[in-house]
Amino acid sequence: MPLVSPSLLSADFAHLEKDIELINSSAADWFHLDIMDGVFVPNISFGMPLVSTIKKYAHKPLDVHLMIIDPDKYIEEFKRAGADILTVHIETCVHAHRTIQYIKSLGMKAGITLNPHTPVSSIENIISDVDMVLVMSVNPGFGGQSFIPQSIQKIKDVKECIRTSQSKALIQVDGGINPKNAPEIVAAGADVLVAGNTIFGSANPSSVIEQLKNN
Repeated sequence: MPLVSPSLLSADFAHLEKDIELINSSAADWFHLDIMDGVFVPNISFGMPLVSTIKKYAHKPLDVHLMIIDPDKYIEEFKRAGADILTVHIETCVHAHRTIQYIKSLGMKAGITLNPHTPVSSIENIISDVDMVLVMSVNPGFGGQSFIPQSIQKIKDVKECIRTSQSKALIQVDGGINPKNAPEIVAAGADVLVAGNTIFGSANPSSVIEQLKNN
């Protein structure tokens, strides 16, 4: 049974506390927070103040995904804001091993993200150090995109890399996930499913979360 981390990027920000309570009372495991800077990805989302506010009401871990350039500058600030899991992109890390160790030294779980075009080989040398690998199954920046089919093989390749390195890293997948394609994604090796529009755009978000977990 996979973990489910609903993406608050798709929540109703006019009634955010209501959507946070919905996740608190659901079968979801984490809150997924996408931090975008408008530079690394073509969109801007929210920053530390909103993360701090969400932390006050969330009863589950904050799974914070940094889609920003120079993430090292902000790691301590996101720790103070309440991040429990902090994931950075391999494409933005000049010294990925140092960044991962920095995150872990502050008491957070550390993740590394692969964009759709980035090869799995780019993380082979640090996969033993990370707690999670996030496979982007859409191009990052906007919600509501369709799942990229080639991501299935990529998930399998990450799973094999984890196995051969004897890493304990989880595989998280984000982008275009729904109850129809979730079984294949989990069968490929996914441990954590991120979904935004699929959950918050439905008439019964709690039911969709249950469907995603029952794989």
